Amino acid sequence: MTTTPGAGLGAMIRTWRNRLPPSAAALPVGRARRAVGLRREELADLAGVSVDYVVRLEQGRATTPSAPVVASLARALQLSTAERDHLYRLAHLVPPADGAISDHIPPGVHRVLTRLGDAAVAVFAADWQLIWWNRSWAGLLGDASPVPPQLRNFARERFPVGGAGPVRLGLWPVTELDRDATDAAVVSDLRRATGRFPHDTRLAELIRVLRAGNRRFAELWAIGTVAAHREDHKTIEHPSVGPVTVDCDVLTDGDSELKIVIMTAVPGSADETKVQLAAIAGSPDTTNSPHTRR
Repeated sequence: MTTTPGAGLGAMIRTWRNRLPPSAAALPVGRARRAVGLRREELADLAGVSVDYVVRLEQGRATTPSAPVVASLARALQLSTAERDHLYRLAHLVPPADGAISDHIPPGVHRVLTRLGDAAVAVFAADWQLIWWNRSWAGLLGDASPVPPQLRNFARERFPVGGAGPVRLGLWPVTELDRDATDAAVVSDLRRATGRFPHDTRLAELIRVLRAGNRRFAELWAIGTVAAHREDHKTIEHPSVGPVTVDCDVLTDGDSELKIVIMTAVPGSADETKVQLAAIAGSPDTTNSPHTRR
């Protein structure tokens, strides 16, 4: 059996890496740069894997990456849905099924995200799983990279489960104008997701764990409210710039129900200056590029 030249897993990763300009991933472009597309180390950082692993993938010495790694590579390479599914098949994996919650960020959404300037931005899946955040988000709230990927969920942070240890997506304390209202909004948004993705196993397991392990979640779930979480008003106790008050707006992307969370301060205010300073300073674990850590 012969294989079409350039059609293997490594060749396709290399092809997609070479076609993606650094500017599309919000990476700086230096004068001495030879590569037209992403460097291997840049792809590795964006996907949250080692450079050596990217090299082994491209050289055909690693041929069976895990599903989480493939999902991260697809996001980092800004693949279309069809290209993402092709990457899964090349890795001998079944592409995500229709009707399941998607962690994929379409290329057009990626382009929008990189054009939001200094705004602190993160992307969550329909079940509030954190899948992407930029440097400003990490600088304002702290870098979530140290948190195990399977635990990077805002609902898990909001409603801790006894015995499992706290989940902290941010490093600094955050308060809201009305914490009860925010709790109710998150729970009602998850219930809405069950109608949109009734057969998604990850969502079902999340709700089972939270209902069994967190009394507050169970009480709110029992009320049966269905709604979307759209906006909030938060104050972040930042250790370097002091308290920062921001508006938190949640935008939803189409059928996939991706949640684009944007934190901004009032233009011209002292809080806006603090947001900018926090982004420049970064957090102790922040690199120079947006994150899709796995």
